[in-house]
Amino acid sequence: MKNIGVIGCGNILETYLRSQEYFNNINFVSCSDINMELAKKTASENNLKAQTVEELLSDNSIDIVLNITIPQAHFEVSKKILEAGKHVYSEKPMSVKYDQAKELLEISNRKNLYFGNAPDTFLGGGGQLSREIIDSNELGEILTGNFIFAFPGVQDFHPNPESWFQDGGGPLIDMGPYFFTTLVNLLGPAKNIRSRGVKFSNKREYKAGPKKGKYFNVDIPTSYMFNLEFQNKSIIQGFISFDVLNHKRNHVELYGTKGSIIVPDPNMFGGPVMTSGQLGSDWLEHSVESKPLGKTNIFNKTVRSNEAPKQSNYRGVGLSEMVDSIENQRQQRCNGELALHVLDIIESAMVAANDKTEVNMRSTCKKPQPFNDKEIINLLK
Repeated sequence: MKNIGVIGCGNILETYLRSQEYFNNINFVSCSDINMELAKKTASENNLKAQTVEELLSDNSIDIVLNITIPQAHFEVSKKILEAGKHVYSEKPMSVKYDQAKELLEISNRKNLYFGNAPDTFLGGGGQLSREIIDSNELGEILTGNFIFAFPGVQDFHPNPESWFQDGGGPLIDMGPYFFTTLVNLLGPAKNIRSRGVKFSNKREYKAGPKKGKYFNVDIPTSYMFNLEFQNKSIIQGFISFDVLNHKRNHVELYGTKGSIIVPDPNMFGGPVMTSGQLGSDWLEHSVESKPLGKTNIFNKTVRSNEAPKQSNYRGVGLSEMVDSIENQRQQRCNGELALHVLDIIESAMVAANDKTEVNMRSTCKKPQPFNDKEIINLLK
């Protein structure tokens, strides 16, 4: 077990703290935030120690630092953590700029430190069963496919949505990591991308909080459409948007030479996975409820098209698996090379849209090793 400190006390911290209930090697001991009053309140409510960033980074009892600051701060904070000689596990994305993320990976390699990065949702029952089916060649060679993530934007429920609509924010930075990481897990690294980005309005209305009814500026595209070619020659069409009220496609569809597969929501851990073989055949439902990271543990009535009323959330498994990897001296699955390649896809999509050209990836990575149930059970309480 490793002692873990946290920098950033926003909403996602509650989810990470809950991971202590599932996994046997996570031990949160300290938290910090630019707002020390929030850090003190968080510490008091969760039996943690409140520290300034400098105090946390100089604390020799802390082995790993979880970076869950806003995306625009990921590079600066992760660099400080590495320079302090501590392992990093960061929320997605690794940075908002590829060159910065590359620098982080170089520092971690030079210092022989682990750099872990969300998302870890592809390690869940839905993602791993999909990988198992595709690897079995049951569907033949995956030729093409498509996916969509779309909802109206965080201004509907978040009191301070501005950063999602400024440089360093946007739908690709926010949600692209889930889908691109899932696709790399299933198909391997990407080769090139063509893209179109659209900003449909210059202002948006606050729908929640004290500024409700007022307006804020939109500085970046809020919808992207693209074609992504992988090194295995698959071509996947994608749409990621903050401009859609309703839809019914919270999944990835992949089409092979022997059949097709519906990969469940990459933002969550559950299922079911659906497959269909012969022309006109029925879709078969493959439940993941018996899998240790597939069982439903969320029940809520939702009104958002990008969410399901029943789902599985085991965020923190990537951090747990990294702790285990450090202790056993092997590469973790949510590693920096994977995160850098996913950020390369994201940034390349933006460049392709802006320059109206096809953009080749600057990076590559290995497909993560499959995560079998026996390995998962070893991490569970």
